[in-house]
This record gives sequence, C-alpha cells and structure tokens, in this order.
Amino acid sequence: MASVGGGGGGAQDAQPLHDRSIGDIIADLKNLSSQQVETVLAYQRQHRLRFGEAAVALGFASDDDVLYALSQQFHYPYAPEERRDLSRELVAAVQPFSQQAEAFRAIRSQLMMRLFSANEPKRALAVVSPEPGDGKTFFAANLAVTLAQLGGRTLLVDADMRGPRQHEVFAVANGAGLSNVLSGRKETNVIHQVPDLPSLFLLPVGVTPPNPLELVERPAFKLLLRELLSKFDHVLVDTPAASYGADAGVIAARCGSALAIARKNQCHMNGLQDLVTSLAESPAKLAGVVLNDY
Repeated sequence: MASVGGGGGGAQDAQPLHDRSIGDIIADLKNLSSQQVETVLAYQRQHRLRFGEAAVALGFASDDDVLYALSQQFHYPYAPEERRDLSRELVAAVQPFSQQAEAFRAIRSQLMMRLFSANEPKRALAVVSPEPGDGKTFFAANLAVTLAQLGGRTLLVDADMRGPRQHEVFAVANGAGLSNVLSGRKETNVIHQVPDLPSLFLLPVGVTPPNPLELVERPAFKLLLRELLSKFDHVLVDTPAASYGADAGVIAARCGSALAIARKNQCHMNGLQDLVTSLAESPAKLAGVVLNDY
C-alpha cells in the first residue's frame, strides 16, 4: 500500500499550546512596527481600553483582526481575513460566528454524543446524498472544519472519484491522492495539512480513475480506513451521489457509519427514501438525515 504520510507534518502529535497576548498576535498579524505598538499602548493607557480596541480606534487593525486574535489566543482556529477569498463555501472557517457556522456546530454536538462518544466503536463517517447538487461536499468540508476546531486531528477523505471538489474547496494540490493509494501506486505526502487549520487534514482524490467503484470495493480501502482511524481522531469521507451508482453505499459500509444530506425543495423524496433504506440494510450505522437549506 502506498504511504499516506501527510504534507506539512502529517498526523503528528499536537504541538504544545503557548499563550500569547492579544497585542502580540495583532502586532504580528498586521506587521506593526515597534513605534506603532507604542502608539497603541499609549492610546490604550490614556483611554483605558483593551489593546485590540485601541488598535481599531487608531486604524491599525479591524474588528475582524481582533476576533481572529482572540481565536488564536483561545486556540480556536479559523481563516484570517486575508485568506477568506480562497473559498466562500468554508463558512465554518471564514464566518465562524455566523448562523450557518452555528448550525454546523449544533450538528457536530449531536454527532459527538451519538456517534463519536467513548461508548461507541471508532468509525469513519461517510457523508452521502441521493443526487448531485444536494450540498454534500459543502457539508462535509464544513463539518470537518468544526470537528478540527475541537482540537482533535480530523481527516477529510475525498472519495468522490466521479466528481471530486474538496481539493478546490481547500485549495490544495490534487496530483496524487486516494485513487493512487488504492491502485497500489507508491505515493508519498498525499495527505495535506489545511493552512490556518492545524488540526485539519485532507486526502484528495488525486487522478480521477475510470473504475471508482472497483477501487472502493477492494480490500485496500478497508485497510486504509483502519490505518487512518488509528492516526486521526475523526475521519470524514465525501462520496459520490447515490444516483451515480453503488459507490456511496460501498463507502458507507466500509466506513461503518453514514450521514445523509438532502437539499430543501430540491431532493426527491423517493430517492432519499431509497438511500436511507439501503443504508439501513447495510453494515453502516445511519447517524441521521440533514436537510440542507443553504
């Protein structure tokens, strides 16, 4: 089997947390000179403000910069403002205090209680949907971000070998990935650490293969998932829409659990019912059905 060592350090042990002041973080973020820092400190003392408030008042930082600094101080990573044009789909990373992000955190809480608790066997979670366009890739990406924000190492595997997009969402290289590993090619550094989210890693599809179903049916996929579960706290797997074939069902069975996504006012009830029924008859535990309203 090919190596699945991660780029940017892979699934190494978490580094010790070091507390830094808000002032230090803002000064580094905005490249403030020592003279500018002294100006902020003087204004802070004069008006009895916090450093961030003083920096904003003087025009050296924005309110968003202060929120980012607070997130760093409390070890709650999300993308800084200057990186937010990479993908607006990553609402949990670029708009962490929005209503959408809060919805993902609520779903995460339910999964932590029902699926990822200490009383449950450790499983990967397949994100499945009946039709293309249901928002499965969007959902899987943001759920992965919120799980990573808990501090545990989270891996998102793009197993949609019919229409992969996770490498585009996270802006990582896609030269090699899951398809290369499952086809037995010797590849290294196929797992990428996501910039600005140190606990989040992505295994992209790599080369889009002509035989995606056969690849996930191979014993190598089950062995790979077992290896990944031993290295990461959470493993999420994006899948092709069920209407494309049996891939999603096979992947869910290999993962051991599945979460179904349906888009409001678009998903056909018959297709969703067929998907839920097939999952109920498979080895995969159905964690629930989420109605995507975005």
